[in-house]
Amino acid sequence: MTAFRTLDDAGALQGKRVLLRVDVNVPMENGRVTDATRIERVVPTIREIAEQGGRVILLAHFGRPKGKPDPKDSLAPIVETLSRHLGRPVAFAPDCVGEAAAAAVAALKDGDVLLLENTRFHAGEEKNDPAFTEALAENGDLYVNEAFSAAHRAHASTEGLAHRLPAYAGRLMQAELDALTKGLEAPKRPVIALVGGAKVSSKIDLLQNLVAKVDMLVIGGGMANTFLHAQGKAVGKSLCEKDLSDTALRILEAAKAADCRIILPVDAVVASDFKAHAPHETVSVDAVPETGMILDAGPQSVAEIDAAIDEAATLVWNGPLGAFELAPFDAATVAAARHAAARTTAGRLVSVAGGGDTVAALNHAGVGETFSYVSTAGGAFLEWLEGKALPGVEALRAK
Repeated sequence: MTAFRTLDDAGALQGKRVLLRVDVNVPMENGRVTDATRIERVVPTIREIAEQGGRVILLAHFGRPKGKPDPKDSLAPIVETLSRHLGRPVAFAPDCVGEAAAAAVAALKDGDVLLLENTRFHAGEEKNDPAFTEALAENGDLYVNEAFSAAHRAHASTEGLAHRLPAYAGRLMQAELDALTKGLEAPKRPVIALVGGAKVSSKIDLLQNLVAKVDMLVIGGGMANTFLHAQGKAVGKSLCEKDLSDTALRILEAAKAADCRIILPVDAVVASDFKAHAPHETVSVDAVPETGMILDAGPQSVAEIDAAIDEAATLVWNGPLGAFELAPFDAATVAAARHAAARTTAGRLVSVAGGGDTVAALNHAGVGETFSYVSTAGGAFLEWLEGKALPGVEALRAK
């Protein structure tokens, strides 16, 4: 990947103070980390820099402390978990700038790791304030961004520092950018996008961008009901944004103009109650009963989606095809995910997925580890798919 500066371009790190922006905004309960996934993902880059003799200074945010110190949002409780996964001691400084931070940085030896306190304890972080950026930069010789999940925000520690110090993408950021480049910027064609979820309103920009970039677009989940309604089909009591019918029709017209094939459900699993194992039936989308709710795509729809995936060389997936959190209305999502995973394993498909519900759905289907790349970044992943420039990414582009 040549579009971005990476650690491979950073040269010798021995004795260098490396400001490494990570995302360790992990779930906590009673002062203990309950899911260390984000910590596990940044460990390889921390270890690589430390093993080269770099002095690793971790910058991170936690929670929403509104620009001032708040004990409940301190990063101190993360130190023990981080140290255990890293297999080496991690020092902690009670501030990310000022005397406390400077003293902790000055005490570092080659290969040491230090976690600075929450950057959001200062109002200058989210304001991308030049003075705060300068204060952060005083403790580093170079900057490495490993927090793609925060790259859509132009904050001091995610964007400002990249203009103040030599800046590079960490290995996790590099993998993410590489995967997204393969997914949409320079993909193998044909490209199929699968977009699900509840509402069209939250994904208008995404759909409008995708129809201009992909060859096939599967629309599933609750948002498919809005498109079916716009085409004059009755959707009973289903979740449906009827006021967005005109928007749905415009997206369909744009797809037609761009020669992008739209794939909507042709059959549906309907129930009268939104609950697990509710009595249900499979009907044509032309025959949804007045009292019925569409809770999943039917088997004919899944067969069409699978056939389209078979035609594709690249898949971009965001959102489930039905109410996957309620059995048996997870069937379409699970079936399509497993089919895509099998194609990926066979070397026939590059599969890139992301977004909170998407990660949960793929893990539920047992294929989270099988896709080419699964992004845990929600907002940043969506904004990338929408075609928006991400400040933290743009700052790392090779000039």
